[in-house]
Amino acid sequence: MAVRHITTPTRIPVPGDKLIEEHVGRVNTGTASLSVAHMVAPPGWDEPFQTPDFDEVTIVLRGTMRVEHAGGVADVRAGETVLCEAGDRIRYSNPGMDECEYWAVCAPAFSLETVHREEA
Repeated sequence: MAVRHITTPTRIPVPGDKLIEEHVGRVNTGTASLSVAHMVAPPGWDEPFQTPDFDEVTIVLRGTMRVEHAGGVADVRAGETVLCEAGDRIRYSNPGMDECEYWAVCAPAFSLETVHREEA
């Protein structure tokens, strides 16, 4: 076992002006078992529905993250957390007038091949 000190995240370019800084994961550390990313979603941001092959924990620091799912809609506010389990069809968005800052932890690690985003 080795201790790895990660001093700099990797910025992942995505459409819609959303900031993604991966600290641990497939891109920054080559880790397939887990990913940890700091994100900032601008007001009005959204993405297509997805049915990922990984569990995702979203911890909101400021703003509101909306999660649409089979059971309805959850508005996750600063200080709150949401767990979306692998196989759940979900859609993330920022319905607010302010940025939404949050951390996302995925197990196994996020990848474009395993997120299964629907066509917009």
